[in-house]
Amino acid sequence: IAESIGYPVMIKASAGGGGKGMRIARNSTEVKENLERAKSEARSSFGDDRIFIEKLIEQPRHIEIQILADNFGNIIHLGERECSIQRRHQKVIEEAPSPFLDDALRDSMGSKAKDLARAVNYTSAGTVEFIVDSMKNFYFLEMNTRLQVEHPVTEAVFGVDLVREQIRVAAGVPMSFTQENLKLSGHAIECRINAEKLPQFTPSPGTVVQFHSPGGLGIRMDSAIYNGYKIPPYYDSLIGKLIVFANTRELALSRLKRSLDELIIDGIE
Repeated sequence: IAESIGYPVMIKASAGGGGKGMRIARNSTEVKENLERAKSEARSSFGDDRIFIEKLIEQPRHIEIQILADNFGNIIHLGERECSIQRRHQKVIEEAPSPFLDDALRDSMGSKAKDLARAVNYTSAGTVEFIVDSMKNFYFLEMNTRLQVEHPVTEAVFGVDLVREQIRVAAGVPMSFTQENLKLSGHAIECRINAEKLPQFTPSPGTVVQFHSPGGLGIRMDSAIYNGYKIPPYYDSLIGKLIVFANTRELALSRLKRSLDELIIDGIE
């Protein structure tokens, strides 16, 4: 299969997520080596060692489209999120809109995401993820049938509450807006706050002895931690999300840097 696709290829866990069970192969030797590693990691992470192989897109952009669909045949998209800044195949910074996309590509990707949702009779909030190459060709990656960690940046630039809309859809109520009602405005960036030890990026559980959240215009901090909060060792290392919004990307970046300087979380790494 790898020979027919052409190298390099990506070997992936079928039941995967969060970057687990992924290996790159640039020749037949690496396929043999990484196939078993990917299967072993998939088995231990997901209880399912099935894998698939796809073409590896070099220097890709990871761009996803937020969609909403209700029980009355209404399907909309809420633009894109740029999620290319990652480590260990895990997103760490997300922004909306993407500085890479133009209006034509945004409309095309949004339309395809809606087509996919329609084809499977999808309802609720969901995210259609794409890989985009340097020539702005895009390829379907996967669909996440849920809200994602980075949904606040979409809420910020469209001025909507996605959680509220998801609950409305689940309750059998139509969405409260249409595609024509939506207007993208400004720029939002989210930075994931993780309890991790560097440089290994291993979890850093423990007790938070001091927590200070940044504040001010266009600043949003989503977190459940507080002074004395004990971070358990059993879960993902994500302990908070810092979201900033401004009229331009430059202002949003400046606001993000200032907010990260203000953020205090002591007692853990």
